[in-house]
Formats: sequence, C-alpha cells, structure tokens
Amino acid sequence: MGKQPVKLKAVIYALSPFQQKIMTGLWKDLPEKIHHKVSENWISTILLLAPVIGTYSYAQHYIEKEKLEHRF
Repeated sequence: MGKQPVKLKAVIYALSPFQQKIMTGLWKDLPEKIHHKVSENWISTILLLAPVIGTYSYAQHYIEKEKLEHRF
C-alpha cells in the first residue's frame, strides 16, 4: 500500500475589469447598520465614549483656563 498522489484543484478569484463592485455591500444601508450596532451595544458605546469625551472636554477647559491665567 503506497501513497497515491492526490490532484488538488486551485480556485482562482479574479475581478472583471468591466464590473468591479467589491465594496458595495459595505456601504449599503450604512446608517441602519450603525444604528443596529449602537442600539445592540449601547452600554459598551457609553463606556467607550464617556472617558474620551470627558478627557477631551477637561483638556479644552484646562487649556482655556491656562490662556486666561497668563492674560493678566
């Protein structure tokens, strides 16, 4: 009982130069997809955005306070 070679079939994917609609599925109904993801994961969205927005607003407030301090 020897080993018999197995013929492998290769699948080659190519794009037609006349019809290249690769990314259309990503952009189709984009607002609806974003709304679905946010409404499904709203607690994670809040936990992600709250520290980012808080840090940004604190930095802006600190910079403005520092500008006004050096004014006089």
